[in-house]
Formats: sequence, structure tokens, C-alpha cells
Amino acid sequence: MRMKQFNIAVIAGDGIGPEVIAEGKKVFSGIAQMDGSFSVSFEDFPWGCEYYLKSGEMMPKKGLDLLRSYDAIYLGAVGYPGVPDYVSLGDLLLRIRRGFDEYINLRPVRLLHGAPCPLADASPSDIDMIVVRENSEGEYANVGTRLYPGTSRETALQTGVFSRYGCERVIRYAYELARREKRSLTSISKGNALRYSMVFWDEIFAEVGKEYPDVETHTLLVDAASMFFVKNPKRFGVVVTSNLFGDILTDLGAAIAGGMGLAAGANLNPERRFPSMFEPIHGSAPDIAGQGIANPLASIWSVAQMLEFLGEKEWAERVLRAIETLLVEKKTLTPDLGGTACTSDIGSAVLEVLAR
Repeated sequence: MRMKQFNIAVIAGDGIGPEVIAEGKKVFSGIAQMDGSFSVSFEDFPWGCEYYLKSGEMMPKKGLDLLRSYDAIYLGAVGYPGVPDYVSLGDLLLRIRRGFDEYINLRPVRLLHGAPCPLADASPSDIDMIVVRENSEGEYANVGTRLYPGTSRETALQTGVFSRYGCERVIRYAYELARREKRSLTSISKGNALRYSMVFWDEIFAEVGKEYPDVETHTLLVDAASMFFVKNPKRFGVVVTSNLFGDILTDLGAAIAGGMGLAAGANLNPERRFPSMFEPIHGSAPDIAGQGIANPLASIWSVAQMLEFLGEKEWAERVLRAIETLLVEKKTLTPDLGGTACTSDIGSAVLEVLAR
């Protein structure tokens, strides 16, 4: 039987990105050695804000062509003092998402045993949801303009784009996921105030739902949903929402499920016509870069998401159990989680647990 070969493009990015990605690569490589039925290779691309400061662009014009043949993309973090956030986000991350039609952003909000939680008396069974965020259009469609610049009448127009095609495919993905996982599905919008885009979203959610009578569904306004994320997160199974609302809600989800150091996200092209991209969702944290104290568990969780997407679901589950073991044992954790370990200790500790 021919050994499977996974070829991964790595964009470690800025700040702590290279440090945390190194630990994810260490875990993936170690798993490949343990398993023996597949191998993995990584190719590093030096793109990001430091590349921008030298070249004037976040990634080369032919960057998408260079990435196209890989099985997946592994992204660290982008952001650096002196580079506007709209440049670092728009000219690299969003460019890849749009260019490779990664229209599903999948973010688990799951409280692992041993992880810190700011909610009183919350247990892992109370916080276990999957957020499906529309990832290619909506409020982040990059449609707008500035009128009368430099005058007292200067006006900014930012247009949200909600196509039937775009809304229906993400909503259908969420219904399929809810059916497969035997979970409820909650659509989050703001139809009472955004009477065109969000009413349209709500209508499509109801239309598609007729094909899934077996899936329990709910609809919530985003402000009410934000409250319930904190007061009653147990009510959520699968959540589907727009680009902006999903971006905000999943950061709130990270806050109740251990913090940004445990938050991972997948940017998926479900049809696999293009490579999907996996990333920890935290920032580049330039203030602690190079100190060896960054928490790489989110980047290792991203490896678990990548493994599952590549067909290695058992290893994905084992990686999550290994992360949970570290959190429970509390022997090898970075300072943000109350430990004294260095960033470079964590990948080895995960592999040690996996080898038990």
C-alpha cells in the first residue's frame, strides 16, 4: 500500500507566529512518524508584515498560484507595528480566503477539561458548540468607497454583500453538519434592524430548513445570542452566522472556553478544489515575541483540525485528548495558563502524551 504524502504550505507570519507554528509542525511530524501510513512535508513562505515592509506587499502577486498545489495551508499570525491592520488582514488572509473560495470558517467553541473558564460553575458539557461562519462575502466583501475626501462632507460607504448563492451554501453546510453531529442548529442574524441583508439571510435559513425536518432549529438576534453565549452556552450545538457576527461571536466563544491561546479556526473549501487553511485565531502579539512564553496550544489544535480534514480523524481526536491531558495535569503549560514551560516545550509534551 502506497504511503500517503501530505504537502503543507506554511505561512508562519509575524510576531509569535513562527514560534507557535514550529510546535504545530513538530506535532504533525511526530504523528506521521508514529503512524507510519502517511508522511508530511512543509514548505515555508516568508510572507507577512515584515515581508510587506521590505517589498511593499503582504504576499507576491503570484502567491495564490504558488499555494494552489498544496494539500493545506498552515497560517500563524499576521500583524506588526507600523503596518495597518486592514493591510495585513486584507492583503494576505482575506486574499487567500477569497482566492481559494474558503467560504466556510469553522471554529469550535469547546471547553476542555482543565481549561480556565470565567463563567461560574461551567463545565465542559456546558460549552461545546461549533460555529459555522460565512467566510467569503457579507460585511467583509471589500465593497465600498470614500466620498468627498479631505472635506467636511467626507463620507465612508461600506457595503455588505449577501448573495443567495453565498448564503445558501454556508447555511446548507451548517444543516448538514448539525444532522451529521445530531445537534441543534441556531441561526444568528439581526433581521429586526438590517431589513435587507439579514431578512434575506433569515428567509434562506427557513427555506433550506424545509429539507432538514429532522434538525432542531432556532433563530436568534445577535445581541441576544451574545448574552446567551455567556449566560447559557449549553443551548448551542451548531451555530451559523454571517462573516462579521461570526468573527465577533467566536472571540467571545474563545473567552469562555479557555482564552485565545486555545482557539483554533479552519477556513474550508469543502469541495476541495483549492487548499483549505488552518490557523490559531489569536494575534501576532509582538510584545511577547521571541520570549519563548507564547502558548502554542491553539496552533496545535489547528493541526488537529487539519488532520481531520485530511482524513485522519482518529489522530485529530487524539491530539485534542492530549491537549486536555496537559491542561488537567498542569505540568507543562505556558505562563498564560499558570505554568512555567517555554513555547518549545509544548509540542514535545503533546507528543509524549500521544506516545503513552
